[in-house]
Amino acid sequence: MRLRNKVALVVGAGSSGPGIGNGRAISVLFAQEGAKVMCADINLLSAEETVRMIREKGGEAIAVQGDATKSEDAKRMVNATLESFGRLNILVNVVGIASGLGVLETSEEEWDRVITTNLKSVFLMSKHAVPAMIEAGGGVIINISSAAAFVAHPCLSYGTTKAAIVNMTRCMAIDLAKYNIRVNCIAPGFLDTPMVAPIMTDSRREFLKQVIPLGKIGTAWDTAYAALYFASDEASYVTGETLIVDGGLLAAGGRRRSEEKLV
Repeated sequence: MRLRNKVALVVGAGSSGPGIGNGRAISVLFAQEGAKVMCADINLLSAEETVRMIREKGGEAIAVQGDATKSEDAKRMVNATLESFGRLNILVNVVGIASGLGVLETSEEEWDRVITTNLKSVFLMSKHAVPAMIEAGGGVIINISSAAAFVAHPCLSYGTTKAAIVNMTRCMAIDLAKYNIRVNCIAPGFLDTPMVAPIMTDSRREFLKQVIPLGKIGTAWDTAYAALYFASDEASYVTGETLIVDGGLLAAGGRRRSEEKLV
């Protein structure tokens, strides 16, 4: 098992709807690989469902409710991990929301909501988790961004936050290397997850299969296996990096044929 004797705190371990999103897949896979997992989510019932799935497979996990955009909650989720498992080795920041609005349509309130949820949560969780990792002699932080960080599009607040997470990862990696804390990032492309289910029509699904070079839409398990690599000792010499998990779409410039629109 690649994470035996490790303790992981996955923030956003539930799911925004029926099925398996990135946080749930990461939590389940980490547990299967031997980690003890604290499943944190603003929706306690959703976190508890993830815990149930882990325990059904013989893994060890506990659920905790908290809002990662609030400092006291972030601190409490870290403390709950330490009280339950005695240490913290891995933090995964999955919390995020989408917004498809451009600059003219985005209200100040919408801007603040997306910036706070997608970006401030990473800062607060990391700030409160790092002292525990220093105490443990090192650790791993994994931030979930998006392939949208590398493509210009009208989704102003979403694209801005996802690009910021990539550079935040680099800044944190350099800052925390002296403590033996590695910080890396995953940028998923189009995935078949509960978050995108409302917009994943049959026609859109077929279109994506055409424009993605590998000819298929990914799942949350693709993100989870990337996270497993970063969390494991196999990545002991890797920090400050972003792994794009998108079936080759960005490498193809977002296009398969000149007449097709950028996605």
